[in-house]
Amino acid sequence: MSIRFLTTALIVGALAWPAASLSAAEKKPKKEEAGPMKLLVFSKTKGFRHDSIEVGVETVKKLGKDNGFMVDATEDSALFTVEVLKNYKVVMFLNTTGDVLDDTQQKVFEEYIRIGNGYVGVHSASDTEYDWPFYGQLVGAYFAGHPDQQKAKLLVVDKKHPATAHLPDMWERFDEWYNFKKAPEGVNVLIKIDEKSYNPGGTAMGDNHPMCWYHTIDAGRSFYTASGHTKESYADPLFQQHLLGGIMYVSGLLDKPDPKNKKKK
Repeated sequence: MSIRFLTTALIVGALAWPAASLSAAEKKPKKEEAGPMKLLVFSKTKGFRHDSIEVGVETVKKLGKDNGFMVDATEDSALFTVEVLKNYKVVMFLNTTGDVLDDTQQKVFEEYIRIGNGYVGVHSASDTEYDWPFYGQLVGAYFAGHPDQQKAKLLVVDKKHPATAHLPDMWERFDEWYNFKKAPEGVNVLIKIDEKSYNPGGTAMGDNHPMCWYHTIDAGRSFYTASGHTKESYADPLFQQHLLGGIMYVSGLLDKPDPKNKKKK
């Protein structure tokens, strides 16, 4: 299947709500919403480029089709304008790397988040925009390094979130495991990695090694998962549901109380 990438011209269309994969009890659509939620997948790279980007985009599009939201994909940073972003409730940074937005686009995206929209960061989204303080707060932590790809044990420390409710307490999987410059602060950690279960390399973090978290910035919501390097990740039903839960949380379609992070300036 070829990937349809959005260009500077908006793609406009209507999409009927299909039968959702999530249960009716779990879904809490906002009453004021007149149509399906729209998500923009952004996968521009100015550094390393993951060969899993294309399959990742197709996976998110399939999640949208199966769960009643619309998905567009782009690598065109010129779309980060008020006029374009107002059409989307969520922007996903899917394996982005490097400096992908200019100063004007950064200001637009910061305001977009602060007024109540959602951000999902996947894997190397944390290897992006090192010189933009707001983005550092939004993603939660910056990439420091990684060992060879290998199997490791993930410890699910919060199963009340839609991104983790379906996971086992110990989730063993193969991926590229990131170490961060420092552990995220002021976030709600969902998953940690057991460094004793694999070789973490020279930038090991020890016992406090989060791999997935969420938080709020003003009225906006952020979700980050460090998984998602390999193509195989996107074929894993557990990982697909993990991504879906993050999307639904930041969109507001599935709510999760956030007592630690009501407002952050």
